[in-house]
Amino acid sequence: MAVCDVIDLTVTMAEHLPSAWPTHVPFQRKIFNWYVEASGQIQPVHALRGPYQTAWLALDEHCGTHFDAAVHFIPPPDSGLPLANALGLESGDKVELHRLMGPAAVIDVTELRGPGDGGISPEITPALIERWESTHGQLQPGEIVLFRSDWDDLYQPMPDGSAYVFDPFVLGKGPGWPTPGTDALQLLLDREVRTIGLDGVSIGATHDGAPAHQFGLGRGMLYVELLANLRLLPARGAYFLFLPIKIANSTGGPGRAIALVPRAG
Repeated sequence: MAVCDVIDLTVTMAEHLPSAWPTHVPFQRKIFNWYVEASGQIQPVHALRGPYQTAWLALDEHCGTHFDAAVHFIPPPDSGLPLANALGLESGDKVELHRLMGPAAVIDVTELRGPGDGGISPEITPALIERWESTHGQLQPGEIVLFRSDWDDLYQPMPDGSAYVFDPFVLGKGPGWPTPGTDALQLLLDREVRTIGLDGVSIGATHDGAPAHQFGLGRGMLYVELLANLRLLPARGAYFLFLPIKIANSTGGPGRAIALVPRAG
């Protein structure tokens, strides 16, 4: 096996970072047990069970770097709901891990970043993907397409980090993160690409997140969101892996995303 550099593509989750969707449960980490009793803390710190440290977590399934399983937007077939199909039975714990790993095709969409307003996401179009293909070759079945916008440079401690998701989504202020339209998703499906990721907050547009989720997840795609450091990857040549935590009946879940990049020479 070639010697590779390991690139961490995962954001850090913390209470002071924009880790969670702003209208969902905020990320929380609280000390449950400490080595010794400690007073004068904002939160009581106790040594109830001996001299060790542990904490409890509260988090949404779609918090930090995470993936979307089909059930996130696709109802089960017996529900009688719109868009229901058999994929609505595929919860996160049932997704085969090989679908979340493969050769990475990193498509630079930073040109779409700009001084927009109204929380509107610029659209990643088929033409942009085809232009990338004209330079780097056509996308191949099984590749993992990663859209690099460098949106993760906004992933900063609050309140500066409000530009990451709170401002565009809640306040409708400033630009939204670039996202693929359904035409672009269809092109990827035509190329037999089934898993895509991006360094924005969601595959769904800031101003209308449902269509991209319903279209792709309803056709067997998987989405990995809130990635970081895609700027460190070559357009081709890296190998992408995402390993989510395994939660029964989940709609997805957080995990660790990495890329293996062969060293030159």
